[in-house]
Amino acid sequence: MNNQNTYDMNIENSRINQEGVNLNQNPYINQNVNPNIPVQGQGTNGFNSADFLKGALVGAAVTYLLTNKGAQENIMKAVSKGTELFQAGMEEMKERMEDAKAAMESNQE
Repeated sequence: MNNQNTYDMNIENSRINQEGVNLNQNPYINQNVNPNIPVQGQGTNGFNSADFLKGALVGAAVTYLLTNKGAQENIMKAVSKGTELFQAGMEEMKERMEDAKAAMESNQE
């Protein structure tokens, strides 16, 4: 009797199914990832000094505006003036619309 094993002992050869797909490869992991390309949004050490400086400046400006009484008054004056100009512009636009409507009515007669 022949005691030689007729089975292929190499597990890599036994893991290929009928479609030729290697079952050892995880389909959820991108096998073609280049490790030399950095992931977008991450620096070399995860810290971006430009973004930090922007955040620090914005934080300092907001802190200044929230704590300085004079700055708050100036901002409110500017907002009030802007609101007045906006309302005046709206009134002017209403007058022009009325003038255009009157002109159209006079042309129809």
